[in-house]
Amino acid sequence: MQFTDEVNWNVADFIIAGILLLFAGYIYKYVIKKIEHKNYRFFITIISIILFLLVWGELAVGIFGTPWAGS
Repeated sequence: MQFTDEVNWNVADFIIAGILLLFAGYIYKYVIKKIEHKNYRFFITIISIILFLLVWGELAVGIFGTPWAGS
């Protein structure tokens, strides 16, 4: 890696991270366009952010211990 040797990402890791970011962005865009009630919009946005962070954390370090977990 560019700044430190402690991070060991390969091309697949960057692709998966990009897909996660795109998916989170599209969910946010969809929520903003389709849901008019502000409370529902806020709740769904917060849930999608939490879900994104949990998936990213699982893939990065394995917080739940699934077979897809990172190191």
